[in-house]
Amino acid sequence: MLNLLIDLQERLGLTYFFISHDLGVIRYVCDRVAVIYRGEIKELGQTAEVFDAPQSEYARSLLAAMPEVRARPARPAR
Repeated sequence: MLNLLIDLQERLGLTYFFISHDLGVIRYVCDRVAVIYRGEIKELGQTAEVFDAPQSEYARSLLAAMPEVRARPARPAR
């Protein structure tokens, strides 16, 4: 589904306003991100910049709580 949204965005020149609590999805889909706490923007910027070097304490705490995704080892051939 996410790849379809990205494909449509590129082909049709669409802009999305994407709201999610799933930071992995945000990092994958969005070019820019706003970190909002109780209706107040705590951090705003390019997604890579916010994820790689968050400036606000709230953004740092959210990113620290984000689960790590690890690739599963390949199964041996049968």
